[in-house]
Amino acid sequence: MPLIDDIIAMKDEIQDWRKDFHAHPELGFEENRTAEFVAAKLEEFGIQVHRGIGKTGVVGVLKVGNETTAVGLRADMDALPIVERNTFDHRSTNHGVMHACGHDGHSAMLLGAAKYLSQTQNFRGQVNFIFQPAEEGIGGARAMIEDGLFDQFPCDSLYAMHNAPGTPLGTFDATAGIRTAAGAFFDIEVSGKGAHGAFPHQGVDPVTIAGELIGALQTIVARNISPTETAVLSITQVHAGDAYNVIPATARLSGTIRTLSMDVMNKIRARLEQLASGIAASHGGSAEVDFRIIFHPVVNAEATAALAAEVCDELVGVDQVTRSLPPSTGSEDFSFMAEQVPSCYLHVGNGADSMPVHNQDYDFNDQALVYGASFFARIVERSLSPE
Repeated sequence: MPLIDDIIAMKDEIQDWRKDFHAHPELGFEENRTAEFVAAKLEEFGIQVHRGIGKTGVVGVLKVGNETTAVGLRADMDALPIVERNTFDHRSTNHGVMHACGHDGHSAMLLGAAKYLSQTQNFRGQVNFIFQPAEEGIGGARAMIEDGLFDQFPCDSLYAMHNAPGTPLGTFDATAGIRTAAGAFFDIEVSGKGAHGAFPHQGVDPVTIAGELIGALQTIVARNISPTETAVLSITQVHAGDAYNVIPATARLSGTIRTLSMDVMNKIRARLEQLASGIAASHGGSAEVDFRIIFHPVVNAEATAALAAEVCDELVGVDQVTRSLPPSTGSEDFSFMAEQVPSCYLHVGNGADSMPVHNQDYDFNDQALVYGASFFARIVERSLSPE
């Protein structure tokens, strides 16, 4: 069973939606225009709409028949604080904000599936179309859950999809098990004693402490975590002082940690706090650590991953579907939804030559839209088959 003809027929319309989203990007929890666009389209399709779930989130509900089984389909809506370098007609009109991760495409694909399902209604049960805000590290999934997402809209299974740059069009990944890493952000505020740069002995230099910490923190993964475990610790910011001849009173290090298990994450956290405190104290200073776990690992349930892979096989052929892709050290807050409901988080090819995400030159490949929309539609028809 190939791609869905009715969705192929609406390709231009789905593409227009995607380009509109791309031209009007909005940051997390600020997706007011995007959310209203989505809500208005869902209402146009005759789908019941619930606004303001998790601040700017939208949920559409389509029920056919008396069956109580429900399938959730999730797409993210937010953009990134990046200045777009593209010059095409649908480039960002909101300077400094850009759809550099393909959430414009994800939302358009889900809208396409919603329109098709509302017209054909070839299923029995309920579909919850979940348009999530603020995926990019500021808690959109958690906000929707805390706002009663699954209390108001229970799901028996849940599916989400992300584009995969560098992967050929017409391909899917539907691997069971761990798919993405847990992610944490940390800030280490080092306090010393300010002094004149010519008289360092009169102070406690937080820059020296920070410099020693930079090297020491890299020993955590190398020497405290088993080489059979996956872990990444990256220091991404260093801030101290604003004068040539003044030793500042404070310095700050910031960064991110990625692991495939929460146990390893907790080990790294404990060692990071120990090193920060001990090294600062050894120089006569102190250190305060702010450690924030932002993402848990995304874990695909065996049954939902197996069904998703079968549907992908039907759409594009077995040779175009991966079932054993290694986990990514990237992170995704769909993890919190997947902890609540048996789920599958898939990847759809964005083209072998596409730019990487979070890049000034990135653009979602419109040719991928019909693949994603067809999957969302077909997984509903398979999960809620009227036969």
